[in-house]
Amino acid sequence: MNSRLRNIFLVFGIVAVVVMLFTFDISYEELLANLRRAGIYLPLVLLLWVFIYLINTASWYIIIRSGGSISSLTFAKLFKFTVSGFAMNYVTPVGLMGGEPYRVMEVTPYVGVERATSSVVLYVMMHIFSHFLFWMSAVVVYACFYHVNWEMGIVLGLITVFCLFLGTLLAKGYKHGMAIACVKVGSHIPFLKKYAIRFSEKNKEKLENIDKQIALFHQQRKSTFYGSLFMEYLARIVSCLEVWLILNILTTNVSFISCFLILAFSSLMANLLFFLPMQLGGREGGFALAVGGLSLSGAFGVYTALITRVRELFWIVIGLLLMKIGNKKK
Repeated sequence: MNSRLRNIFLVFGIVAVVVMLFTFDISYEELLANLRRAGIYLPLVLLLWVFIYLINTASWYIIIRSGGSISSLTFAKLFKFTVSGFAMNYVTPVGLMGGEPYRVMEVTPYVGVERATSSVVLYVMMHIFSHFLFWMSAVVVYACFYHVNWEMGIVLGLITVFCLFLGTLLAKGYKHGMAIACVKVGSHIPFLKKYAIRFSEKNKEKLENIDKQIALFHQQRKSTFYGSLFMEYLARIVSCLEVWLILNILTTNVSFISCFLILAFSSLMANLLFFLPMQLGGREGGFALAVGGLSLSGAFGVYTALITRVRELFWIVIGLLLMKIGNKKK
């Protein structure tokens, strides 16, 4: 990636982190007290995300390797791009508007723009699809282990319909590609319309090639497709350990199944508020509602959200620092 573009991403990320630090809805004394209360569990939570990001990287690595040799693009470099990409997603409104363009630009010198774009689009689709599977799994788990009254039945039904509807759209995207469809959507959005139309006309052949690569990936490389999807789903399951570790600071009467449901429902709430950087407010509200729905104290949810925010800020800083380390030189 051009050094100037990388510096723009870096500056934007630093500004976003500073804004977030000054908008914490808790005093720094109280924050430090809560961090001291976490004790050894806080380093364990931070370390856990090394393994989660490794799983995410493996999912992307599987996709890129399916297109041919990538000898110059090592797993370590891809791990660096993964962590930095997620850091940009955290600090960018509408999430994917920051991290995914960054990944495309970083990988392009190694595999070319078309292959870089198709691999990132495919990875994003896998990442989103794994969330739908995660939320659907939560519906099934809740129905099996908890009493479902009519109010909760309506909620679970709405989640199921939501996941099935969007999952169907993604399935069509796997079969026919998504690049041209995304540009068409952009051509109907105010302020983006003229840029999307101009981009579509200028890059029509490249967009068609990207869509062909996406469709071929789904049709001809089934084992690779499901392997990548499994790794992303596994990352969702492993991330439940974070909730389990945090809640064990407060109580020992919490099961992994409860943590699975808490993370699933809170992540659903946060993703519905995708237009906010770090889903500010949505994450906290989601944790409080999910914990309350499982008959745990709402304070547990607030504390869990707080430690999660600290973990996110820590890895955002790491991701921003990695943007300036070990870059490909022209």
